[in-house]
Amino acid sequence: MVHRYGNDPRRPDRPHIHVQPDAVPPSERGVASGMMSTLMNSGFVISMGMFFTIIVVGLTKEFPHALSASLTGAGAASLIPSMSAIPPTGALFAAFLGYNPVQMILAGLPVAVTAGIGAATIATLTGATWFPTTLAGAFMPSLALTFYVGAALSVLSAVFCLMRGERYVHELHGTGAATIPAGTDPQEVSGKSER
Repeated sequence: MVHRYGNDPRRPDRPHIHVQPDAVPPSERGVASGMMSTLMNSGFVISMGMFFTIIVVGLTKEFPHALSASLTGAGAASLIPSMSAIPPTGALFAAFLGYNPVQMILAGLPVAVTAGIGAATIATLTGATWFPTTLAGAFMPSLALTFYVGAALSVLSAVFCLMRGERYVHELHGTGAATIPAGTDPQEVSGKSER
């Protein structure tokens, strides 16, 4: 429905995908469409890289503090130096894969380090909820920042769309304008029909 409304030929004031190809001569519309697809695909890749970078940078800053606070709250403050070996990006991918790296880290520690920690605390740390909850405390501010950046870029894009001016159809406004009768529908001139 959104796609259909966005391409509605009865609403030429709405920005849609046919505006850009209509602005070039018919012989160059294939190139214009290819350039538009290339720019859209490049934008997808750049935006994913930008948003993932924001998340990783924020997680790198917040995760050590969240891990220390969570270990202290669980009664395992003596594990803070050992657990700080978890890289934030590794923690993020571990959470995506549903993997808890705490059990592997605890298994690699000397018995003297883990001896002072109660069995209930170890069960909490290696359980299904402690690690994701700890990571969420550092992840959510970064995710919120990516949404704010995305919203700001969307508003900026909307402003640019509003500034684009009137619709330009090459056959009506370009070199062939004199041969097109007045009052002709731009969709008919450009070879497009309502589907």
